Amino acid sequence: MKLNRSDTILKYIVEYFIKTAQPVGSQTLIDEYHLPYSSATIRNEMFALEKMGYIEKTHSSSGRVPSSKGYKYYCENLREKNVDEELKNSLQAVLDDKIKSVEEVIKASCEIISHMTSLVSVVMGPDEVEENLASVQLIKISDNTLTAIFVTDKGYVENKTFKVPSSIDGNEVVKCVEILNQRLKGTPIVDLVDKVESLKPILSDYVISHDLIYQALLETFLRFAGDRLSLYGRDELFNQPEFKNDTEKLQKVFKLLNDQSIFRSLDEEVDKDHEMVLRIGDIENNPDVSMVTTKFKIGDGEESTITLLGPTRMDYDRALSALEYLTDALNKYFNDINGGGSDGGDA
Repeated sequence: MKLNRSDTILKYIVEYFIKTAQPVGSQTLIDEYHLPYSSATIRNEMFALEKMGYIEKTHSSSGRVPSSKGYKYYCENLREKNVDEELKNSLQAVLDDKIKSVEEVIKASCEIISHMTSLVSVVMGPDEVEENLASVQLIKISDNTLTAIFVTDKGYVENKTFKVPSSIDGNEVVKCVEILNQRLKGTPIVDLVDKVESLKPILSDYVISHDLIYQALLETFLRFAGDRLSLYGRDELFNQPEFKNDTEKLQKVFKLLNDQSIFRSLDEEVDKDHEMVLRIGDIENNPDVSMVTTKFKIGDGEESTITLLGPTRMDYDRALSALEYLTDALNKYFNDINGGGSDGGDA
């Protein structure tokens, strides 16, 4: 990729700042990248880039840092699009195992990409409007702690742990779940809570302690129906200079990670644009965070959304290239698993 002088200087400003988190000056560029330009020439180019809004001056030094516009231009025009061989090999080892469940494949893949990019990966499950409950199962963890396992007709399995008072007979809880299974099988996930509430009178006919059990199970169904996010690599944020020594910034990021509405809006944005969506420093008035979002297909008409989240100074080339490779690999994997076979194109 042959770049003109202005693009070359912008590319190195972005990459140096990503690597060091330090503002960049003309002499730094000459020393670091052995550019064949004078310091005065580089300063002139930097001044022009600043006027165009691609870089900006910090208050603390005479150096420059990339702006959101500069990062976006870098992502669209200047990055190398290289994928680490280690990522390819690690991901292939996961995808070679054809007996893993959907959740296991996604979980292992996302843990790999988070580790390789030092970013958080967030997966938004399929639209619950298209997903129905297949069954609820109970596992006793202790005398008053139970885990409910939810299985959907799309092959998803989720578990929620809840507590019941020690005064309640475990057999009554089992009886409640049997009734719910009989009545709820095939119910769309979005309708679960309303359907459970409508079953309360029926539970009262069969279960003495129905009210306490009902409240515990209702809360569990609420969390199941509402919790469509899976997070991986959250601890990677602790290693980022922006958040490592700034508790307030870190708390804001964790709050953002728990806001499903943000990821729903990204999901809709990908649907609208039909391509990868990049949001740089403009998430809920949080200038320190960027996200890159795309989708992969799990089955016929069924998709999940995956987002990589990290500091505005994230390594965009590494992140975007890794995410592009991952989604291509998952699309092929799930297509093969579902019997789609080859689409006739080149591998």
